[in-house]
This record gives sequence, C-alpha cells and structure tokens, in this order.
Amino acid sequence: MKNQIIKSLRDINTCSEAVIWAEKFDSDQIAWNKCERADWMLWIAGKLCGERGSKNHRKVVLAACACARTALKFVPAKEKSPLKAILLTESYGRGADISREDLRAAADAADAAAHAAYAAARAVAAADAADAAAHAAYAAADAADAADAVYAARAAYAAAYAADAAAYAADARAADAAERMKSLKKMAAIIRKIIPKVPQAGEDDA
Repeated sequence: MKNQIIKSLRDINTCSEAVIWAEKFDSDQIAWNKCERADWMLWIAGKLCGERGSKNHRKVVLAACACARTALKFVPAKEKSPLKAILLTESYGRGADISREDLRAAADAADAAAHAAYAAARAVAAADAADAAAHAAYAAADAADAADAVYAARAAYAAAYAADAAAYAADARAADAAERMKSLKKMAAIIRKIIPKVPQAGEDDA
C-alpha cells in the first residue's frame, strides 16, 4: 500500500515535502488519516478524482466548499456573493446539473467581491482576510468548473487553493502564522468526513 501512495504522489508531481512526509507511514490510509494539511489533501484528491462530474469529483468539490465555508466569517456581512458561489457549487457537488456558465458567473462574482472587500477594508489584516475568504469561494466554484482539457491540474489547484485561501484568511485576521496551520488542520478533519477513504488513481465510488 505504501508504495502505491508514494508512486501516485510522485506521478502527479506533488511537492517533495508532501512525499517525504507520506513516506513515514506504512499505508496510504494511515497517511490520509494523519494528514493535517488540507491543501495537500485536496490537491491529491483533485488530481486523482477522475473525470469532471464523477462521484469522486463531486466529493472533492464538496470538500473544497466545506473548506471555503470556514472563511465566510471574514467576509463583510453585506457581501453575499461568496456564500452564493458556495451554495451553487455545493448543489453541483450533491449531483445537480449546474452549467459551467452558472458556476463561472458565481466564481467571478466571488472574485469581484474579494477585490471590493480589499478596497473597502480599512485595516490591512481585515482586508487580507476578507479578500482571501472570497477567493476561497471562487476557488471552490473553479474546481467544479474546470474544463475537461485541463481538468486534473486545474481542479486540483483550485481545490487546494480553496483550503489555502481559507487558512490564509485565518492567519491574516490573527496576525499569527500558527493560525494558518491550525486552520489547515481543522479543514483536514472536515475533508476526512467527506472523503474518508484515501483517493486512488482510476477509482470512483459506486
């Protein structure tokens, strides 16, 4: 089992830090259960989830949305675009037939909200947090919208960025780099509730 996960990590060009970390464990599942880096988990799951619209892809999208949701508390109360983007993307993740055009429009609205939040916030930390939170919503929608031709790379990047942006929002608000790692650990546990089984290349749930 261990050799399979290490080979998969190398085949999808995972960062060397993640590969070195995974080599400490005797099985794929133990490594997955112990991982505290939500961004690594979503990158791997996004790379191995199969075709757009597959059950595993939808699970990755739901996990990205769940991570993005942790950052919504940093979005200004009157700004609803990030939440709307997440809600629409979650509908896709649960099996709804949402068009790429609608997902793209929702993602673009969240992206616009990010820039507006940054411009409006008076404190740099608050601006950074709001900006990152809205970008987390954008990334979650982008993971669902990924075009087939560049699907695996884009879906993996977008899903991982959803977690990374949410963690950055927590870090920016707290002005404490340790807060980012705490946020990633919290999101790792959230991801395992949605994707409890370590992803394997070419495998889709029945």
